[in-house]
Amino acid sequence: MSQPQPAVQPPTRPADATDLADASSTGRIPISVLELAPVGEGHTSAEALNAAATLAQRAEELGYRRFWVAEHHNMPGVASTSPGVFIGHLAARTRSIRVGSGGVMLPNHPPLVVAEQFAMLEALSPGRIDLGIGRAPGTDPATAAALRRTKEGLGAEDFPQELADLLDLLGIGEGGGRLALRRMSATPVATSAPDVWLLGSSGYSAQVAGMLGLPFAFAHHFSAANTLPAMELYRSTFRPSARLAEPYAMVTQSAYVADTAEEAEAIARPARLAQVSLYTGRPRRTPTPEEAAAHEWTDAELRIIEQGPSRPTIGDPKSVLAELSDLVAATGANELMVTTMTHGLPERLRSFELLAQAWTGGGVKGGSRAG
Repeated sequence: MSQPQPAVQPPTRPADATDLADASSTGRIPISVLELAPVGEGHTSAEALNAAATLAQRAEELGYRRFWVAEHHNMPGVASTSPGVFIGHLAARTRSIRVGSGGVMLPNHPPLVVAEQFAMLEALSPGRIDLGIGRAPGTDPATAAALRRTKEGLGAEDFPQELADLLDLLGIGEGGGRLALRRMSATPVATSAPDVWLLGSSGYSAQVAGMLGLPFAFAHHFSAANTLPAMELYRSTFRPSARLAEPYAMVTQSAYVADTAEEAEAIARPARLAQVSLYTGRPRRTPTPEEAAAHEWTDAELRIIEQGPSRPTIGDPKSVLAELSDLVAATGANELMVTTMTHGLPERLRSFELLAQAWTGGGVKGGSRAG
């Protein structure tokens, strides 16, 4: 096992950034970005990745706390397939915003590979790397089997052991991993370690995060019914660790902000159409606004939207701020993360700009800062 790591110091933020990420001075909770690098109709993966990098730079200028990228596989509308590679590029294109994974799906990868990737990212960008860990496949069963090179894969019962191995390899575990006995580490001479988060959409991950004393990020944007029970379970099972003395929870929500409610509905409509296609077994690139506007919704498609596990927050800045403030109040979240899936970059940039302006002036209260 590698030597214990010193606490990561928060990086110095650029002078032109707003106070969005600074909960200690304003009383507002930090707000962050989850990015999937959506591929719109008529666009390429290269264009989607470049757009995501531009968004990361703008999010830094606006004062967002973190910029996380997802892991999805074999999906025509998502270019974010390899978080470790993508994070290295984003970190090189930014100066101070924390960059990380939302998340790395641990059952898809050997713990040593993940640990080495993120130990290297931390060495290249000290104090700026977040390793968000999830246990879902991030894809369909066939693709998951190809990733894991076995039809069985790793079940939920194996996840705690794999996670313990990963933490030990990074030098921040408690020696409960199997690899610790072999004196393995992810890097020969580390001076810091990435901040490790556990991601989840159910009570299982909430309980594991609590028992291990890790910060917890809950996917409210696709599992709203489980949000409050999971938050309560996380806090009730939390045990202080060397990295975290008190529970620290983040909720993630989809949000679309425009100058008017009508414009917000228009930029959200392509993602809704893509969502219906995915739920009906026809995954596709994000439709153009023109295609989405002309689409005639069937009763079955409208039921998919209305009866889905979660609903995005859509509207003008005032209404979005009110709804997100209610979410923060209901969950007691220490941090909010927002994801926005649009066909093009300009709508996404504008949405995050308007949200930043509303958040800065809205005075939303919350918990203490982590990281």
